[in-house]
Amino acid sequence: MREDELRDLVQRSSWLIRALAVVRDSGLPDAWIGAGAIRDLVWGERYGDGFDPSVRDVDVVFLDPVDLSRDNDDRATERLVAAWPEPLWEAKNQAAVHTWYPGKFGGGAVAPLRTIADAVATWPEYATAVAVRLDADDHFVVCAPHGLDDLLDGVWRRNPTRVSPEISRQRLAHHRPNERWPRVRVMP
Repeated sequence: MREDELRDLVQRSSWLIRALAVVRDSGLPDAWIGAGAIRDLVWGERYGDGFDPSVRDVDVVFLDPVDLSRDNDDRATERLVAAWPEPLWEAKNQAAVHTWYPGKFGGGAVAPLRTIADAVATWPEYATAVAVRLDADDHFVVCAPHGLDDLLDGVWRRNPTRVSPEISRQRLAHHRPNERWPRVRVMP
C-alpha cells in the first residue's frame, strides 16, 4: 500500500515527526503539514542527496471558517514558532483562500474551500497535493486526493485544477526539480 511507503519515510524523519506533533498539539483546527515539505522529504530520500529541513519552509494548513483574516494566519504561525522556533513555519487557513487567491495569482474567483481535502486537491502539482498529520493517538493520517503515485514515484506533473500552464512553468523554473532530484521525471 502506498500510504505505508509514505509512512515509513516520514517515521524515519525525527524532525518531521516532531513538526507533526507540534502542529497537532498547537490547537489549530484540522491542521496538517503538506506540499513542499512532504515532497522534499520523499524526493530527497528517494531521488536526491537526502532531506535537509533547514532549507525548507513548513507549510501548515488548517481550516477555520470563523476567522478568514490574514491575522489568523499570522497568529497561527506565531503559535507554531512559540512551540518550536527552529522551522520556518508558514500557516495558512484554507477556509480563507478564496479571499486572497485571485489577487495573488490572477484568474477568476475561486469557491470557498470546505475541507482540507478540497484544498489539497487544488495544490500545484500532484506530487505536492499531499498533506499529513498525527492524530490524537499518534496515528499517521494521509490526505492525498490525487493519490501518492507521483510523489512516491518521482513525477513532477501539473495539477490543472487551479494552476495554469504558465504558472506551472514558473514553478518549474523556480524549483528546478531536475537539478535538485536528478532522477525525478518532469511531465510536460
